[in-house]
Amino acid sequence: MNIRFVDLNRKYSLRSLEVDTAIKRVLMSGNFIMGNELEIFESRFSQYVGIDNCIGVANGTDAIELALRAIGIEKGDLVGTVANAGFYSPTAINNIGATPMYVDVDPKTRNVTKLEVEKAVNSGIKAFVMTHLYGLAVEESIEIAEYCKSKSVFLVEDCAQSHGALVGGKMTGSIGDISAFSFYPTKNLGALGDAGAVLTNSSALASRVKKLQKYGWGSKYHVEIAGGRNSRMDEIQAAILLVFLDFLDADNLKRKAVSKSYTDRIANPYISLPDFKSDQFVGHLYVVTSDKRDSIRQELRNKGIETAVHYPIPDYLQPINGSDVLTSSFPHTTKLCQTVLSLPCYPELTEPEVDYIITSVNQIIF
Repeated sequence: MNIRFVDLNRKYSLRSLEVDTAIKRVLMSGNFIMGNELEIFESRFSQYVGIDNCIGVANGTDAIELALRAIGIEKGDLVGTVANAGFYSPTAINNIGATPMYVDVDPKTRNVTKLEVEKAVNSGIKAFVMTHLYGLAVEESIEIAEYCKSKSVFLVEDCAQSHGALVGGKMTGSIGDISAFSFYPTKNLGALGDAGAVLTNSSALASRVKKLQKYGWGSKYHVEIAGGRNSRMDEIQAAILLVFLDFLDADNLKRKAVSKSYTDRIANPYISLPDFKSDQFVGHLYVVTSDKRDSIRQELRNKGIETAVHYPIPDYLQPINGSDVLTSSFPHTTKLCQTVLSLPCYPELTEPEVDYIITSVNQIIF
């Protein structure tokens, strides 16, 4: 049996009629940028998350950068972020000329803690980017938001992996001051190309994002604010996302069912399983840890099972940083990057495939 880590062909095949109809609708309209499909998607997705304003942009990294620019982050500002999430937030921070201030994470949830945010705030950050990693919204998210508000520090949510996750009665994307979503094809709500969005309840911040995504224009050809760019979600991707949005909650349930099967049935002494609560976890990635990660990955590869590592390099050890950051400051992040292993976890997996993955994992011995 051969099992891909993610099979996007299955995703399209299951919804091909609806997707093809949506694409044809756009093609027949002759309107490919900033049209009716985007307006409808922005309205429906903002309602889904429970937020007043949604602005579709080109991709998730642009969404983080535009969110940061909208709240006033400038060159030289300190912005707090975790260091185990693939360098996406630091990319956006660096693009502005601001400085990432890394914090460690909880070894069980793999997400940031309020204590780490407090350390960053006390060090002078102007904003914090809170990533809901692997599709898990931790309970402390609400406390972190309240704390940042009390300290006049902006909280930006990175929701690239957490479409539909709930915590404290709130959906991710509605907790902080402003949030960024990615709709990369592998996401829980994924397009068939690049796309992203910025969400906020603030009409002032929404207005700034809309200007920033179109060159800084206040009106056509009138550049009013610095830092603008061309970052727009095209009509075809908006139409496709409208199709997949209808199935998001059902697909999340399927992801969680796969995750539950892994948690209930994987029993290998070399592997530690993740700890999550149902409503707070939407199964974007099912990530185990093992000191024998690389050997286990090879064993599964030999059995035809594709896995992935999210993420192998701590952000502070990326070559772009040089040697200025001490790894001893981030023991949990360092250890996680050495041990995390992602198993296939997507709605289109079949029961026999899940059974085969579980059996294969349990059969690994050293």
